[in-house]
Amino acid sequence: MGVTSLSSREVNHDVSKAKKAAQAGPVIITDRGKPSHVLMTYREFERLTGKHRNLVYALSMPGLSTIDLNTPRAEIVSREVDLS
Repeated sequence: MGVTSLSSREVNHDVSKAKKAAQAGPVIITDRGKPSHVLMTYREFERLTGKHRNLVYALSMPGLSTIDLNTPRAEIVSREVDLS
């Protein structure tokens, strides 16, 4: 994910360029050389804020294929119940 930096003047002049850059990663918008805002896709915003998440989307997130998940097998043991 690449980070792009554009001045507020550049964003005002060419909004479509900023939107295309946001498809590849966050766009830092500067005002007088200092970061002031961040432009990102709505999908990335939802991912960061945790809204509209579902299991399929969570499992399809990039980078999860490298995680080795070894969970211990659950042991269910029956026990006697005294109903007297």
